[in-house]
Amino acid sequence: MRSRKNKTGAVTLILLVAVILLALYREAAPSNPPPPAPTPAGEIGWIEVYFSDPAGTNARSLRGGPDANLAEAIADARLSVDIAAYDLDLWSLRDALIAAHRRGVSVRMVIDSDYHDTPEIQELVEAGLPLLGDRREGLMHNKFVVIDRQEVWTGSMNFTVNDTYRNNNNLVRVRSTQLAENYTREFEEMFVGDAFGPRSPADTPYQTLSVDGTLLEVYFSPEDETASRLVELIAGAQQSLYFLAFSFTADDIAEVVIARHQAGVSVQGVLDTGQASANTGGEYENLLQAGLELRLDGNPNRMHHKLFIIDGAIVVTGSYNFSRSAETRNDENTLVIHNPEIAALFLAEFERLFAQAQP
Repeated sequence: MRSRKNKTGAVTLILLVAVILLALYREAAPSNPPPPAPTPAGEIGWIEVYFSDPAGTNARSLRGGPDANLAEAIADARLSVDIAAYDLDLWSLRDALIAAHRRGVSVRMVIDSDYHDTPEIQELVEAGLPLLGDRREGLMHNKFVVIDRQEVWTGSMNFTVNDTYRNNNNLVRVRSTQLAENYTREFEEMFVGDAFGPRSPADTPYQTLSVDGTLLEVYFSPEDETASRLVELIAGAQQSLYFLAFSFTADDIAEVVIARHQAGVSVQGVLDTGQASANTGGEYENLLQAGLELRLDGNPNRMHHKLFIIDGAIVVTGSYNFSRSAETRNDENTLVIHNPEIAALFLAEFERLFAQAQP
């Protein structure tokens, strides 16, 4: 009789433990698992292109945007992650960087010092990631990541919730050891050499390079005189010129855009509404009076692209606003892609935003 009672009690105890464990599991398990990383807007093997989607379902959940793809790439890093971030408050990237650091990957970071004390940056510091701020009035305005010295992520997108889920932006992933060497050199000028802004030397190893037959150009500001190259590219437009500009205050770039319009090139542009009205010396009225088909964006937040599409074949993107500060004071990067297929992806983004914008 005692043996039967002991068995009954043991079974009851096991069931009770099982119920408790199940309840704990259900409490700990996320009710909404992270959505899968989005597919790129387009890719050609060596390059992937992503656009933020402020009107999409991911924008409401603040999960599953382009940052998810970058976080996956960081999770796959085997040797190194170098990140130059104007600002960073995305939990996905914070967690991916800390996890990479803990598994022995070399993770290094430079930021604009204005954001050094923000919570997510401080969590990276507390986790032991080596991090350096620019400590100056000009901006460390880059937004790029180099992974395993084999691929580069760059574009207009700051690594923030606002830029990823509320503002219009682009992010591109390029697999190229030569391009990675360029960006690593720029990163180490800042992180190792403590050379920011005008102190940065002009020593990019491969200012022009080819990846699977596509010509790429890369320019770092202020040392590479980016504006003069942009003026050359724009002056070469023969058929069409489209642009998306968060900030547009550069007289020389505005002048050549107007000149192409007067020469019969089809020119259309969208500017960020807030910047167009707030910027002293902004080119909005100047461009409008010259007869350009110009619109102000329809996003209640920010249209943050810095983009030119030339003759449906050349894309100019990166962190570089079309401004004097970007040219002479800030740390910036600009990527030029000579590829009609990639240009078509950016043209679709332009047309989408142009349709939403106000004349």
